[in-house]
Amino acid sequence: MSFRTEEIAYAQPARPAATASTSQQQRSTAEYRALDAAHHIHPFSDMGALNSAGSRVIVKAEGVYLWDSDGNKIIDGMAGLWCVNVGYGRKELADAAYQQLRELPFYNTFFKTTHPPVIELSALLAEVTPAPFNHFFYCNSGSEGNDTVLRIVHQYWATQSKKLKKFVISRKNGYHGSTIAGGTLGGMGYMHEQMPSQVEHIVHIDQPYWFGEGGDMTPEEFGLARARQLEAEILELGAENVAAFIGEPFQGAGGVIFPPSTYWPEIQRICRKYDVLLVADEVIGGFGRTGEWFAHQHFGFEPDLITMAKGLTSGYIPMGAVGLHDRIAKAIIENGEFNHGLTYSGHPVAAAVAVANLKLLRDEKIVERVKNETGPYFQQSLREAFASQPIVGEVAGTGLVAGIQLAENPKTRKRFENGGDVGTICRDFCFNGNLIMRATGDRMLLSPPLVVTKSEIDEIVSKAKKAIDATAQQLGLA
Repeated sequence: MSFRTEEIAYAQPARPAATASTSQQQRSTAEYRALDAAHHIHPFSDMGALNSAGSRVIVKAEGVYLWDSDGNKIIDGMAGLWCVNVGYGRKELADAAYQQLRELPFYNTFFKTTHPPVIELSALLAEVTPAPFNHFFYCNSGSEGNDTVLRIVHQYWATQSKKLKKFVISRKNGYHGSTIAGGTLGGMGYMHEQMPSQVEHIVHIDQPYWFGEGGDMTPEEFGLARARQLEAEILELGAENVAAFIGEPFQGAGGVIFPPSTYWPEIQRICRKYDVLLVADEVIGGFGRTGEWFAHQHFGFEPDLITMAKGLTSGYIPMGAVGLHDRIAKAIIENGEFNHGLTYSGHPVAAAVAVANLKLLRDEKIVERVKNETGPYFQQSLREAFASQPIVGEVAGTGLVAGIQLAENPKTRKRFENGGDVGTICRDFCFNGNLIMRATGDRMLLSPPLVVTKSEIDEIVSKAKKAIDATAQQLGLA
């Protein structure tokens, strides 16, 4: 086997062929980067720029730490992609996967068939979700979960003889996945621009982002105003035509934006008034991130459908799910076929890993520890560290998730005109300091594994502060 050297956008040593005899051997960083550049398209990346710089190659992980191919030890302030809730290297999850692979590596759940792992997982999810949720549909990701939500929503209203209810309302700068349906639900314009084919009957209202868009209103006034955009949109479309509203309890990829306290109670009131289903996208917030099993419990509202993924298996293996409120499940179950499914719906290995993962979260009281110990410590530490930092406008969050707002003038809430560039500068300082902290525009995001200790939190906060201080210094604002 040979490779085309012209595929690489930067000079590298000759690359060994990926034969069976060499593929299992450890390569040099340069060799890994060369093969990666030649054959791998990364998600959400400028591949020309990435290939020129070279990818960071992660080769090992344990607890809250990663190691790259150059031997650097990195603290993971993002739990992978918001997902490694129980931390890296948990033998219990590896053992669950190995045992299931030996016993039943795959069988589908079509054709009147089931298997023990998916049965046990469904029973366990019924224990940890709020009381009205006792039925679950499985998929492979949060994106597929939100696709499934659309199918369930439309099927539900068909069973109620209200087939005109087709519109689903979402929010600008919300994120609900990368499939055509999930990407349409999400309100990120740059994704829509490259997607000429979008799902019909999806509309967007503004996000509850007080720091960036609140103007002279108090947070409480702003929360009500943004929630009431939902009512205005329902009335414009006609309540008889509106099927559902979907939102992340807090916006994750949009910048860890926590809505004002008035927002979600008003959203729920409006949905109930106009007979509109309320969907909580818990792909990021679920399974302990806020100190509650699900983030909507922190905000005090009651959804009709819950989308789950990420923390369901702590990212050890792909899996997603949708939880159905009893009244929705009853309508789906009692009204003929639900024509939706995927080859890997309820995959036995994924289900076995999910069961082992949920038992760790439950039995080791990890969620309770986030709520009562590490979560408050994390939030207090961040707020103390950045109380007088000249380019930090706010620290938003609860539990083990936080958004740090960078601003040119924090007191007046004036944001940087080139906020994305500023965030990238800060992110690069983080990477160079061996901290994974994500940038979304001018907001820096942290979401460490739920097993993080107080001393590890100290390390994260210290490295984050050094990176933001360095950013302020580079901008001439220190």
